[in-house]
Amino acid sequence: MIKLDDIERIYFLGIGGIGMSALARYFLANNFEVAGYDKGQSDICISLINDSCQILFDDDPRIIPTSFREKNKTLVVYTPAISKNNKLIKYFIDQDYLLCKRAEILGTITQNLECLAIAGTHGKTTISSLLAYILSDNLIDCSAFLGGIATDFDSNLKIGSADVAVVEADEFDRSFLKLSPNWALISSMDADHLDIYGTAHNLVESFRLFSDMVEDGNLIVKEGLDMPSKYTYALGSDTADFSAKNIRVEGGAYYFDLVYPKGVCENVITGLPGIHNVENALAAFSMAYIQGLSVSGIVDSIASFSGVKRRFEYHVKTDNQIYIDDYAHHPKEIEVAIRSVRDLYPNKELTVIFQPHLFTRTRDFMDDFAKSLSFADHVMLLNVYPARELPIEGVNSQVLLNKITVKNKGLYDKSKFPEAIDKSPIIMTLGAGDIDELIQPIKAYLVS
Repeated sequence: MIKLDDIERIYFLGIGGIGMSALARYFLANNFEVAGYDKGQSDICISLINDSCQILFDDDPRIIPTSFREKNKTLVVYTPAISKNNKLIKYFIDQDYLLCKRAEILGTITQNLECLAIAGTHGKTTISSLLAYILSDNLIDCSAFLGGIATDFDSNLKIGSADVAVVEADEFDRSFLKLSPNWALISSMDADHLDIYGTAHNLVESFRLFSDMVEDGNLIVKEGLDMPSKYTYALGSDTADFSAKNIRVEGGAYYFDLVYPKGVCENVITGLPGIHNVENALAAFSMAYIQGLSVSGIVDSIASFSGVKRRFEYHVKTDNQIYIDDYAHHPKEIEVAIRSVRDLYPNKELTVIFQPHLFTRTRDFMDDFAKSLSFADHVMLLNVYPARELPIEGVNSQVLLNKITVKNKGLYDKSKFPEAIDKSPIIMTLGAGDIDELIQPIKAYLVS
């Protein structure tokens, strides 16, 4: 673990990332001098600048703030999303700065706290945000390091007074193996990040290593995952320890009966749309229940939770027009998002605007992406967002478009929006790249 005793300032490479920015806010709140670099001036970066954080948008080492050249008191934190060709990371390595990955410093911060770690290829942001809200709403003033902006906290960071921390445990680059979880939950282990892991088997093995880090009995998993655990949860199950049954949609909200080890709580409500959020609520309930919170208190918190930005987030909701944005960037996530729209609005036409994220993910799941997107009525496809990657020959949005089976489809340049939008009754933007830059223009266009 990194020792922070002699560190006075922290420099973040990729500071605009959702996980990195939470750490930056944490160190700002604890009176460290904080600066960083990112390639784009996002809303997160602007918010950090407003909080007295120095941020560069050029990787020229010559413009590093003077105080951060005192390398003996400076820690450099980087995300694997930073390119190896980035001039700043080369500079910090050449100058022998103390460097560590985001996950390592997160592990250092939480190692002396009761760490509740939420892992999984899908669902972990909503589950961890809801869990943190449940604990806080039931007078456990926890800290939380989240992978999204929780609406109720208006932040991806919550600093609490209790010795409890909720941590979103990211499987990317095996980051979650740097944590010291006391309790853990695994929501899913679908193949993803194969550019890192190579095979789905290697991904599962990494989750096994993660599960081995918690004491016997302190692991909760979704029923059906090949992972030994004391507690399981699942929708509609007769064998899981925690189950949701009699699931129904009424007035745009989901109701269900929650089965737990000592009873049944009927007519539990979650205002979060989509049956996947019933499952996420069930997961958060299971962890909160095992921590000793009352059933009634947990259920009340589930009902009042406002959600997470870019997780099935409504931006326009009128009788004639609906606009939803979601972070979905994996085929299963896309299918779940589209099916959730179909459940809520079965007779309305749906236009999906999707930006593929990473050439490797597009290559690895090309056919699955095509199948999931084909559940929409109209598909507007953007070019692949490369992030840290270089293009791969034969892998592009046109190839994906050709595989999508809906007739009403097309490839569009991001600069042509919002005017390019076909104003069908429901518009949904999906993706993990910079498609979020279109949200406000689309919203303004639809209500004009």
